[in-house]
Amino acid sequence: MATMSSVNPATGEVLARFDELTDAELEAKLARAADTFRSWRLRPLAERAALMTRAADVLDRRKDHWARTMTLEMGKTLRSAVGEAEKCAWVCRYYAENAERFLADEEVKAAATRSFVRFLPIGPVLAVMPWNFPFWQVFRFAAPALMAGNVGLLKHASNVPQCSLAIEEVFREAGFPEGAFQALLVGSSRVARIVEDDRVAAATLTGSEAAGAAVASTAGRVIKKTVLELGGSDPFVVMPSANLEHAVATAVTARTINNGQSCIAAKRFIVHDAVFDRFAQAFVARMAELKVGDPMEPGTDVGPLSSQAERDKLVAQVAAAVKAGARVLVGGAPLARRGAYYPPTVITGIPPSSPAYREEIFGPVAALYRVRSVDEAIAVANDVPFGLGSSVWTNDAEERRRFIDDLAAGATFVNAMVASDPRLPFGGVKRSGYGRELAREGIREFVNVKAVVVQEDPAHPVSSGEAME
Repeated sequence: MATMSSVNPATGEVLARFDELTDAELEAKLARAADTFRSWRLRPLAERAALMTRAADVLDRRKDHWARTMTLEMGKTLRSAVGEAEKCAWVCRYYAENAERFLADEEVKAAATRSFVRFLPIGPVLAVMPWNFPFWQVFRFAAPALMAGNVGLLKHASNVPQCSLAIEEVFREAGFPEGAFQALLVGSSRVARIVEDDRVAAATLTGSEAAGAAVASTAGRVIKKTVLELGGSDPFVVMPSANLEHAVATAVTARTINNGQSCIAAKRFIVHDAVFDRFAQAFVARMAELKVGDPMEPGTDVGPLSSQAERDKLVAQVAAAVKAGARVLVGGAPLARRGAYYPPTVITGIPPSSPAYREEIFGPVAALYRVRSVDEAIAVANDVPFGLGSSVWTNDAEERRRFIDDLAAGATFVNAMVASDPRLPFGGVKRSGYGRELAREGIREFVNVKAVVVQEDPAHPVSSGEAME
């Protein structure tokens, strides 16, 4: 029987091993999801909201426990893991409070007596989720999906099985019916079979391009809806009118958040020539000051990468960039210590011919670019296959307009760091995926947007008792 291991990336210690589901166990979970959906979809929104609020309470009450699980299993600092649990509680409360408004019938003036749009659940939704935000990535799917009347099936990353089971525990402890949300401990080779199963209505994936393409192609063959949130190589553009001190401080956080392992982390720092030298000097100095160490310690700024394999991949990317002509300004070599650690690093002079110029670098490595105009900044920012987030630093009104309109990204933050927020739609363009999570748009991704036309027959008028709600 295949197994999956939970490994502490800070030490290499195996924390636990889990057997993957047998075919019979997987079949039982799929059947349970289908059975639960038939009753869950009929639950009044107020009842769903009460349960979702209880899930938020469970997250808040036990946030230190959940945070420790996240830190031990994938290496994020304990401080950030507590914040992640709190953010999950926020998204649960947000949809508990707003789902009824987002899913309310929308009246349309047309030729019939009454025309309106109704939003109805579609069934079990499979979520294929990554390890980097092991709770948040799941809850930003699960909260809207469950509030819409769907049920959730989670195929989490194989290196975070404890987080996967913990999230199922949150919903169970909150009182959700059995089968409303289930963790599936299976390997990636079995995802296609689950997507193809007639009981699964749709799929959502956060992860790599390759994984997204695989799930989308499988879903396409069986005509099922997908939402993909894939990689990013977000630009962080600094223009002469920016508050340079604020921009530098934010740049450090934006590059090293979650140990540098975030799709929407700033990765390419595109700085105008007029302020480049000052920005680079201050940025490099601050990156060098960050404390790398045990993610459980409160003073740690940067913990390990999620695994030795991820660290080795980062080492190879930086080495390839240097071989192609890039220069290392700080860092640039793995730390000689146990664990998957890599120091905060800044490189510059990456030639466009180098793969590092356009690929996503997943770790605390920042790439610096010098530009001489707004046009050049936009051209460099857009010269990658990704389009997830973007951050621009300028106090010039016309420059702001240009960046907002011309950057190919799912979000542009002006004088602020890119961050997901339950109140704003989240997603990308180009190879960063399609569809949106969060906000009103997120809860409407996995619903049947049904047009309803009611024409009263003059010979048989509808009585007040027969009138539609």
